[in-house]
Amino acid sequence: MDRKKYVIIMAAGSGTRMGADRPKQFLELDGKAVLQRTIEVFLEACPGISVVTVLPEDFIGYWKDYCLKNNFICPQILVKGGITRFHSVRNALARIPDGALAAVHDGVRPLVTPAKVRELFDRAENCPGVIPVVPCVDTMKVLTPSDSKDIWKEKDGQNVDRSVLFGAQTPQVFQSEILKAAYDLPYDTAFTDDASVVSRYGKSLSYVMGERLNIKITTPEDLILARAVTSLLEQGYSL
Repeated sequence: MDRKKYVIIMAAGSGTRMGADRPKQFLELDGKAVLQRTIEVFLEACPGISVVTVLPEDFIGYWKDYCLKNNFICPQILVKGGITRFHSVRNALARIPDGALAAVHDGVRPLVTPAKVRELFDRAENCPGVIPVVPCVDTMKVLTPSDSKDIWKEKDGQNVDRSVLFGAQTPQVFQSEILKAAYDLPYDTAFTDDASVVSRYGKSLSYVMGERLNIKITTPEDLILARAVTSLLEQGYSL
């Protein structure tokens, strides 16, 4: 049985690290807001998907005006963000029924491909949840602060085996009744993504290869890279 598909677009962050005049999800990426480009990936991947967009309360009106002025016709359920990401997801899940598939995706990851989105939804039909990950390629260090604020030192000579380290990405896709039940747990600062919540709830998740270019736009350097990649895609290059 094919479950109805939902995506929760997490766009409630303030984006202070970007240093821009507005949150990073509303910055321009080759003629469109980052958030618009992110949503468009899901509309292309899964026609008929229901979009739940989580926004800062002060920017809900801004986003409505943007969609109207830019003729971005996409039915969306708009949800006010909470005090943490955990609470924002919980707010959004109140609008999603049991028996569906629910993806949770960062609104500032516009470079995920429609093919990857479809793959994750297909896999989630048969397991509690599916998480895209990428292997760590850098040498990892365990460091502690030193007396200088901008210098760190090694902690007890520890080395980290990077062969077992992976970076988790979004979208993370779950069977909705499992995700909703997991988010009934009390909040814990250890909950850094949805997988960590569902794992605490006791469900075993599946992890599949993600995409290197599915970056989270957090810093000005990230935006430069995203603009370069988007420009190439607009010129007909493929990932």
